[in-house]
Amino acid sequence: MSTVEFSRVTKEFGDGTVALDSLSLTVEEGEFLVLLGPSGCGKSTALRLLAGLEEATSGDILIGGNRVNDLPPGARGLGMVFQSYALYPHMSVAENLGFGLRRGAHPTPIDEPEMAERVDGAVEMLGLREVIDRKPRELSGGQQQRVAIGRALVRRPSVLLMDEPLSNLDAKLRNRMRLEIRRLHELHGTTTVYVTHDQVEAMTLADRIAVLDGGRLQQHDRPLDAYHRPANSFVASFIGTPPMNLIEGEVRSNGFHSGELSFPLPAHLQNRTGSGFYGIRPECIGWLDSADAPEAVPATVIGYENLGSAAVIHLDVLGHEVTASHLAGSSTDMDVGGKISISLTHASAVLLEE
Repeated sequence: MSTVEFSRVTKEFGDGTVALDSLSLTVEEGEFLVLLGPSGCGKSTALRLLAGLEEATSGDILIGGNRVNDLPPGARGLGMVFQSYALYPHMSVAENLGFGLRRGAHPTPIDEPEMAERVDGAVEMLGLREVIDRKPRELSGGQQQRVAIGRALVRRPSVLLMDEPLSNLDAKLRNRMRLEIRRLHELHGTTTVYVTHDQVEAMTLADRIAVLDGGRLQQHDRPLDAYHRPANSFVASFIGTPPMNLIEGEVRSNGFHSGELSFPLPAHLQNRTGSGFYGIRPECIGWLDSADAPEAVPATVIGYENLGSAAVIHLDVLGHEVTASHLAGSSTDMDVGGKISISLTHASAVLLEE
């Protein structure tokens, strides 16, 4: 296991596109870090720079405290798992697992007994015993993914890199593989850098997440801290399903004001002044029986989605579109066009400057 450090790393392509802008980020030894963000945010570029598949325009990349900018990929001690499993179609599961250990494919020679021991350990750990002699075309998507992960792990890398490895799987299999990947990490403790645009993967897998947008680091934090205390409006709107509601307005007299909308601030935000975004998670919006409550805000139902275990309600709140959620069955289903009273005053709400 090793630490990973990006120190003011920039990647600019020949056409002037800046894919990564002065990224400074540390991955602790044994940590599972997820690089999260939308397409084009720079997360895959960061992974490719770490892997040695791209060259940084400026800045330093360190693995285990050693600068690796000038080292070829094979000399960096990394294991890599990609979106395309890249298995050799003519080789069996066992042969695919062991290929990276053979002379010329591994930086240090591995003798046959140790190679067999490592492959056998991966087969047992990943539940591949029954398919050990099959070719990739005879495997399910989940089995192919496990072979790809096993092939990286048998090399016993100091750092494991994973680039959207679950994107080719169906939803049910993705859920199962998330649990499997997290189990393997807890078993081996290999420093892992995992790239995804899927916030569910980030929230369930990561020890910490690094949220990127436009090539810049927006927040580097534990998943629940980023969820409850986003650093800015981008993080607030990107993390969460449905995302956090953001209402732009002004704070004065212990209240938040935006056009016709006014409501009292929760205690922890009182005595604040200035303009910005009031953020509240959909599940934190309150349902009121009386329109006379001090914090009551009138709302009109403009959409209702029953998801089975939960419901998502889309509201027009005095000209602002707001999304709320609650457990299905915890209140009467709402008709589109119905008038209700809600509360936006909640102890988890945040004020963001941008």
